[in-house]
Amino acid sequence: MIIAKEAVTLTLSELCTYITRYERAPLPPDHKMGPRLVCPEYSKSDWEVKTYPLPLKERIFALCWDIDASHPAQTLHATLHPAPEPFCYRLNFHSGERTQLHTHDYIELAYVVEGEFRQRILSHDITFSKGDLCLIDKNCLHQDYLLDQPAVILFLGIANDMFTEIMDENVATQKIIYFLQSALLKQKDLQQYLHFRPGSDPGAAAELESCLCLLLNELHDNKIGSHYICKGLLLRIFRIISTRYDFSLSKEQRKTMNWIVFEEISDYIKRHFATVTIQELVREFHFQEDYFNRLIKSKTGLTYSAYVQQIRLERAAHMLISTDKSVDEITESVGYRNKGYFYKIFQEKYGATPSRYRKQITH
Repeated sequence: MIIAKEAVTLTLSELCTYITRYERAPLPPDHKMGPRLVCPEYSKSDWEVKTYPLPLKERIFALCWDIDASHPAQTLHATLHPAPEPFCYRLNFHSGERTQLHTHDYIELAYVVEGEFRQRILSHDITFSKGDLCLIDKNCLHQDYLLDQPAVILFLGIANDMFTEIMDENVATQKIIYFLQSALLKQKDLQQYLHFRPGSDPGAAAELESCLCLLLNELHDNKIGSHYICKGLLLRIFRIISTRYDFSLSKEQRKTMNWIVFEEISDYIKRHFATVTIQELVREFHFQEDYFNRLIKSKTGLTYSAYVQQIRLERAAHMLISTDKSVDEITESVGYRNKGYFYKIFQEKYGATPSRYRKQITH
């Protein structure tokens, strides 16, 4: 851990500030590493491709920007991890300057630790607030604004094979993750970035910052086994932002996403219809309780409770005509302990008691 005992108490903001300002003497302004950390605009028409800056075995890196606007000359402090030796880089700039238009040949995830951050992506100016994230696809043309206001930005560069592995391993929300992967990597003629914002879950932002802090420490220390730890932390980070954060999509993409989420939740309910509870769905999918009611209502016209009841009754009706199980056995197997209540709701739906329904259908 960096700075020994004190590191465990550092917030993500404090950690970024420490490694960008105080760890080692700054590199000279003309150092060759400078343009990899921040390259001021030198042409309005040209653009550059930023290649992955580390050996292939290092499949994720962190780039920290800490903008100090307290002096007459605004200063950007920056550093990169992992690195052979800790360093920091300083660039004086004038407010409103931009970096050179560029693309990456890897995936970039930017997180606004403090302040605001503005980017020009595909000719559109977008402002990201504290706590927001931006996931930018490879080959997406963009540039960053340098403004006279304090800000701390954490950029994660993710090698393409690592990103694919992260997507593939999010099994619990496989359809959702596949959609994100498709939106970023396959729809080249549409949106090539996703803007994530903290949702209504108050614990999501704190959990995300905790994971980012652990990840930055691992990338800084870069000890044996760090690769596996970083991959695990990335899995957690993508799980959090894909299920507990709001993100911007086109109207058609949003419709598609809502259907994918509904199908994922519906499939889970159908597999566990006899015992499923809304609290279980919250634990599994990391949405708030009212989200399930809103989503299911929008797709079926039913509340969560009514939807589960419908699935149970349909399953009971199927068992009555396809098995020799007694009504009592079927009642319990579909999740009802109160036989009288089951009879009541079954008759309301099918117009007959379970026994009469079986006779009517099978004879």
